[in-house]
Amino acid sequence: MGPDPKKVAALEKKLADLGIREEEITTRFIKSSGRGGQKVNKSSSAVFVRHEPTGISVKFGKHRSQHLNRFLALRTLAEKLEIRLRGVPDKDQEKLTRIKKQKQRRKKKAKQKTESKTPPADTV
Repeated sequence: MGPDPKKVAALEKKLADLGIREEEITTRFIKSSGRGGQKVNKSSSAVFVRHEPTGISVKFGKHRSQHLNRFLALRTLAEKLEIRLRGVPDKDQEKLTRIKKQKQRRKKKAKQKTESKTPPADTV
């Protein structure tokens, strides 16, 4: 059971739009780890994909199907390359910066709260 042919065609179009040729990508199939039992232990279902010109690599072995893992690895690689080539903002990075700002606001409020509770020092 692999990915939908429409999704495969969309991925190929995305790679072509980014100017990435199949010759630039090296693919290795390696043994996966985690759940799956004997199937995972005996077969090389995980995929290691590397874009040679940029050096960006992705390892994907979440599913038992080698075909599905390869598709998902290529899709992840395409997203990473798009971020690098076009400067598209990374969703994970945006989330991290939002959390960081939120923590700074909370820290500032807590500091103000503790400063207002402390009585002024007596100068007798």
